[in-house]
Amino acid sequence: MTVTMEMLGWGEDFASAYAALGHPEWYPARIIRETKINFTVIAKGKGDHEVVLSGKVWHEAVSDADLPTVGDWVVVDPGEGKDLPVIRAMLPRRNRFSRKAPGRSCAEQVIGSNVDMVVVITDAGEDYNLRRMERYMTLIRKSGAQPVVLVNKEDEADAETMQRILGEIRALGEGIEVYPIAAQWKKGYPKYLRRVPKGKTITVVGSSGVGKSTFVNSLLGDEWLETGHVNAVTGKGRHTTVARELVVLPGGGVLIDNPGIREIHMWTDAATLRAEFNDLTELASQCRFADCSHRKDAGCAIRAALENGTLSAERYEHFLNLDAEIAELERRNEKRQMTLERVTKREKRHVLRNRDDREDHLRDLHPNRRR
Repeated sequence: MTVTMEMLGWGEDFASAYAALGHPEWYPARIIRETKINFTVIAKGKGDHEVVLSGKVWHEAVSDADLPTVGDWVVVDPGEGKDLPVIRAMLPRRNRFSRKAPGRSCAEQVIGSNVDMVVVITDAGEDYNLRRMERYMTLIRKSGAQPVVLVNKEDEADAETMQRILGEIRALGEGIEVYPIAAQWKKGYPKYLRRVPKGKTITVVGSSGVGKSTFVNSLLGDEWLETGHVNAVTGKGRHTTVARELVVLPGGGVLIDNPGIREIHMWTDAATLRAEFNDLTELASQCRFADCSHRKDAGCAIRAALENGTLSAERYEHFLNLDAEIAELERRNEKRQMTLERVTKREKRHVLRNRDDREDHLRDLHPNRRR
């Protein structure tokens, strides 16, 4: 299959940004893979090949999330001789789908950039968790991508359980498309996922062992990924995708596949959270105090709804947990920014201090020292 720029998702916005750089000898490419030391890109007429990142792009990035990653469009200097081509610029992203990096870090981890649709795969068994689905939907909406949820192993679940799960996910908000599927038999896929349209980029996320690799295999039309075996005791599978990768699909669409995600930490803000909990936001406006914590404060409308049964305890607790998680993330981000500012100021002072000042300091410490 000959890969065209249109298949890769190239558009007028990228073309304008590329032309504005004023280097026609450089060429645009999309990142399909990354390692600790280099990147693999794909470009018109050049296929996929390795490139390295220029120091300028590296130093201009405010954080790791601003560095090129899978799905980004970059501009490459072909160079001369046997040297690897160099990424000289990154074209502005249309969007980015992110989560908080695992662990104690407050850093943002970009799961995919320039994504049109995020497909979340779960099942009707042990993997299904409505609160996790709620987190996914919050992050997907933050990115601006279209959320689609596939509930796998329809053939193994009873009809009542499956209908309950589908209803719960749909109730998380407007615009969420939910489908029961049996990935092993390629059953239940919506038409646009049977053959992803040319130029559209989708990314697939979900826990290990829920059929994500089987689903990806079916999109590719062969056993491109090695499917894993599920442990009969734990119900968990091993990772079958070990690194994030972009692949051009047979229909001309683009897939960004991700390793199994066991944790989905929030990477958003309080305003986005409130938008996902419109019902609680409306209740909060009726609280006696504007700074109500919705825990033990007098006159709390949310607590009243919880006590009279119009608000479920599970949704209430999830709202408070997410709110606390975002507040902690913002606090740590602010602390990190303050630390960076202190370091920057200290470095500037060190650079600006001239030799005479240093000599004066040393002479104060050692009065007998000569210039």
